[in-house]
Amino acid sequence: MDDITKLAAECAGLIRNEILVNLRFLDTAVLALKSEARPRTGCFATDMDGWYYDPAYLLTLYKDEPKEAARACLHSLMHCIFAHGVMAEGMDTELWDMSCDIAAEAVIEELDIRAFETSRDMSPALKYLKKEAGGLTADRLYRYLKRGDVSEKSFMAWKELFYRDSHALWRKTGLREISSEEWERISRRIRTEIKAFSELKGFGDTLKDNLDAGLKEKYDYRAILERFMINSENRGLSDDEFDLALYTRGMELYGNLPLIEPLEYREDKLIREFVIALDTSASCSGEKVKNFVRRSFEILGSREHFAESMKVHILQCDSGVRSDDVINSADELDAFLEGFTLKGMGGTDFNPVFEYVSGLIAEGEFENLKGLIYFTDGYGIYPRQRPPYEVVFAFLRDDDNAPPVPAWSIKAVLETEEL
Repeated sequence: MDDITKLAAECAGLIRNEILVNLRFLDTAVLALKSEARPRTGCFATDMDGWYYDPAYLLTLYKDEPKEAARACLHSLMHCIFAHGVMAEGMDTELWDMSCDIAAEAVIEELDIRAFETSRDMSPALKYLKKEAGGLTADRLYRYLKRGDVSEKSFMAWKELFYRDSHALWRKTGLREISSEEWERISRRIRTEIKAFSELKGFGDTLKDNLDAGLKEKYDYRAILERFMINSENRGLSDDEFDLALYTRGMELYGNLPLIEPLEYREDKLIREFVIALDTSASCSGEKVKNFVRRSFEILGSREHFAESMKVHILQCDSGVRSDDVINSADELDAFLEGFTLKGMGGTDFNPVFEYVSGLIAEGEFENLKGLIYFTDGYGIYPRQRPPYEVVFAFLRDDDNAPPVPAWSIKAVLETEEL
């Protein structure tokens, strides 16, 4: 080991100790994340297995601004414990990366520990972003940036202001030494420990909010809804099955006889049969419950997903099933949403819905029921037996005090802004 690499390793060790001394609740995370030299990279980086540094870059920064070097390591550690490396399919990588950087820096700023002070003035930007995004978690920031309301000048200024490390290794493939399940276990332990520690130190909510956001099940709600769709042949040209080269060659050789013609049908994924159950107990009342149905269908993107013959039962229920509206077309969905009113408002028991659906199946109401989405606060009696279709329990927020969902179901936590 040459002198530069050896000295950089000592600096990395001092930085890790600085974090351990000042933030004892991060001990499991610090000890899990190895430090490793990556010469000639010119940056810091993490792949959720280790914190990597260019020895020369680290020594230069540590010599001039040791607090900035320590903050950079803590910044990467925040990415790990907040599960920032997990990104839903189809998300904008640049926007997500910057959202994660802002969230990490917001937490460090709120911790307000001298050992990690920065010379960068982040307060005005963070105050503005918190107001506009409704919070400083990566998910909220991403949705705000995705709206496109930010000028190019502001975007580039924020990108430079909050940058600390490269995210290039986040998308690496292959097995990781530290699994996402292990990071989740570490994050849950941290969340438990900071309850007492934050009260002692007077910390704000940004750290807890980011931990909660990171511990939510990462889901693609479109993919969840697609579980309830089926492949169906529809009338219409299929571009996927059409070979333009063969078609053109035939026309060249024979004048008016193509070697292949496009198929007059195509295979699509369509909505045919599923159930939406709305918990209308007192704790789930309000505009957000009303909007859940609209949001569920909006996520599918367009009306072309509706089959010509569809059957979607929308149930309102508390301790029993209070109404059952059957939607057979996109037009009927529009009419239903326009005149929607809540019914129920009693206590919550999930069993009557499943019993009611079982009755519908027995009566032949469904040919091939794909699944059921149950929007609820989670405080109710879950059925013991797994039904013969997939079930999603959708929550407005994650609540550690609510009973756990059955192992055979899918849990999805929605952000308030999504509704």
